Amino acid sequence: MGSRASIIARTRALRRLSGQADLSRVFLADNGWGVTAVILIVTGLMRVFGGLEKGADYYLHEPLFHIKMAALVLILILEVAPMMTLIRWRIAERKGDTPDLSRAGRFARIGHWQSILLVVMVFAASGMARGVGASTS
Repeated sequence: MGSRASIIARTRALRRLSGQADLSRVFLADNGWGVTAVILIVTGLMRVFGGLEKGADYYLHEPLFHIKMAALVLILILEVAPMMTLIRWRIAERKGDTPDLSRAGRFARIGHWQSILLVVMVFAASGMARGVGASTS
C-alpha cells in the first residue's frame, strides 16, 4: 500500500469509527501507515546520504528538496498526537479497558492534511526529477 493510500485508509477508518468494535480496522490501517512511513524515510535517507544517485550535495542545494522536507516535517509534527493516542488505545484495548475515542474525528482531519502534504512531497519530488528549480552551480 502506498503512503497516500495508507494515510487515506487510516483517515477513513477513523472517520467511520463508531465504537470499540471498529478499532481493529483503525489499527490495521495505522500499521500500514507506520510501515510505509518508515520505508519512505529510510529509503529517502539512503538516497540522500547513502552515496546513491546524486548525493547530499545535490539535494541540499535544491529548493524543491527543502519544500519536500518541510512537508515531511509538518507530517511528522502532525503525527505526534494521533500516534500517541493510538498507542494508548492499543494498550487500553489489550487491558480490556474502553479507550476514549472522542478524538477520532480530529485525527481524521489531521490525516486529511497529512495526505495533502504527501501530495506536495510528490510534486516536489517530481519537479526535482525533471530539473525544475535546479541550481545552476
